[in-house]
Amino acid sequence: MKLGVIMDPVAGIKVEKDTTLALLLASQRRGWEIYYMEMKDVYLTGNTARADTRVLTVADDKTCWYQFQQRSDLALSELDVILMRKDPPFDMEYIYVTYILEHAAAGGTLVVNDPAALRDVNEKAFITRFPQCIAPTLISRDPERIHAFMEQHGQVVLKPLDGMGGASVFRVDGEDANKNVIVETLTHNSQRFIMAQLYLPAIERGDKRILLIDGKPVKHALARIPRSGEIRGNLAAGGIGKGVDLSDRDYWICEQVGPELSAMGLVFVGLDVIGDYLTEINVTSPTCVRELERIYDMDIAGQVIDCIAGKSRLPA
Repeated sequence: MKLGVIMDPVAGIKVEKDTTLALLLASQRRGWEIYYMEMKDVYLTGNTARADTRVLTVADDKTCWYQFQQRSDLALSELDVILMRKDPPFDMEYIYVTYILEHAAAGGTLVVNDPAALRDVNEKAFITRFPQCIAPTLISRDPERIHAFMEQHGQVVLKPLDGMGGASVFRVDGEDANKNVIVETLTHNSQRFIMAQLYLPAIERGDKRILLIDGKPVKHALARIPRSGEIRGNLAAGGIGKGVDLSDRDYWICEQVGPELSAMGLVFVGLDVIGDYLTEINVTSPTCVRELERIYDMDIAGQVIDCIAGKSRLPA
């Protein structure tokens, strides 16, 4: 198997936390050849998707976790699988790469996750497709409408639609002296849509990351518990990860969303659940595999790679 990966610079990853590294290690254990790319390496000539690639070998070693071998310029259709693992921001450059990857997919290469689905599934807004699973939610750039939502619900969380890692997430109530400037800043003075959600006190018990593999949940989740004085459980914001079993409600949420995501070609997805409510659907570069594998001695990355093998044009 020839596996391509598009990711942020491998030299800058955190070995102990990086899910992409876990996926590459699992594919390497299966004898797959890895072709490394960054966004700048990918291009389209006519209708042929190509990239300047480097053969990559990886190791679970904090001092020396990668080595590059030969370099080659190749058509992406020569690869059996491409992992699109570039972290947000999800901007126009990201969208342009998905256009290029669609040409690779047309040539028979399996792209994970599906390029069109990456464009269609905004990680914040897509939860509204499943109203039975979510808390009261508003998407708007109108300050009056946002302030009315705050007045109605008391404490709310405001966040941009294109953020990650807990960046620019605010807990606000109707009495907050800074509420006007927060709304002005997040909406860029009414020029950008933002999301407002009812604040969920259950965040104190953790923001659960549930991993779906082809629509099916991994049986354990990582509850990311905010540090003292914080509302954000994101590990990037200092949250502490704790392994938990999925609840009956968690499984019900997965049953609601999993089949649709799988049908869209979203093979590897991370759901964020606070208490009884779905808050985000992460499709660009879901994380938390390394943490769960350490806690439960599981091979989640191997499950993902085996699933991909089953969907590709070559046998596992």
